[in-house]
Amino acid sequence: MKHLLSIDDLDRASLTALLDLSEQFVAVNQREIPKVPALRGKVVASLFYEESTRTRLSFETAAKRLSCDVMTFSVAQSSVKKGESLRDTVQTIAAMGIDAVVVRHPAAGAPYRIADWIDGSVVNAGDGRHAHPTQALLDALTLRRRREIAGLHVAIVGDVRHSRVARSNVKALHLLGADVTLVGPPTLLPESLEGWPVQVSHELDDVVSEVDVVMLLRMQFERQQEGLFPTLREYTARYGLTEARAERLKPDALVMHPGPMNRGVEVAAEVADGRASLVTEQVTNGVAVRMAVLYSLLGSGAPVA
Repeated sequence: MKHLLSIDDLDRASLTALLDLSEQFVAVNQREIPKVPALRGKVVASLFYEESTRTRLSFETAAKRLSCDVMTFSVAQSSVKKGESLRDTVQTIAAMGIDAVVVRHPAAGAPYRIADWIDGSVVNAGDGRHAHPTQALLDALTLRRRREIAGLHVAIVGDVRHSRVARSNVKALHLLGADVTLVGPPTLLPESLEGWPVQVSHELDDVVSEVDVVMLLRMQFERQQEGLFPTLREYTARYGLTEARAERLKPDALVMHPGPMNRGVEVAAEVADGRASLVTEQVTNGVAVRMAVLYSLLGSGAPVA
């Protein structure tokens, strides 16, 4: 595997192998000094054209714990502000000698173009509405560390239409044998679900007591070009995981959110911080997963030290 652009790049065996490798890096991250020399001498460029906290810091931490040199690109302080094209920017960075670029871009497909322009590996850290493969991997790892994924019923709730996380998670969870139900008003679901291996419910109350996992999505106001529901209060009333709704969950049900959370909108603060919540574990596991991805792309294939 030279690039990771989408979950479509993986089959069940390679996805499972990445999760198994991630487990090794979970153990590395629990050491007193959470660092290995596995990728010493490799250079990873972090190229983010959209704002990010978790993903950017997670990738940069992962690269440093693998002993990579990290080149951080800031759009706000770059020649992009002078009109430099994506291709010129990427090729300029590549000319400095890099082994991999981690890219987030508002245009769907941008990482695929970059992969055509440079010799190094490309990791998609989110492109438009299209894909966010490492988020799906870290979600799968987090779930797998708690439950057997095959046979789980997972509800993905909220703004699916604008969510690259939802698209990648549907694919990964389906590969691993889970059943997925998308939950939201018609205005927040994709225009077409042809080919999606999912069920659909327009009411969270109809499924909340049946599912094993509730994966809540952030309302992506920055991608919405029109009013897709009347008010936030109405959205929360119908689709928010309130305390009252959470009481109807199965006793062993789990709650997930890729972040950043709009507390009090898609999830009540008490639920986000409650015993069923895996939100903090998702962030922790993100570093291990991204270490596994970088090691898979750039490593020698030798065992992790």
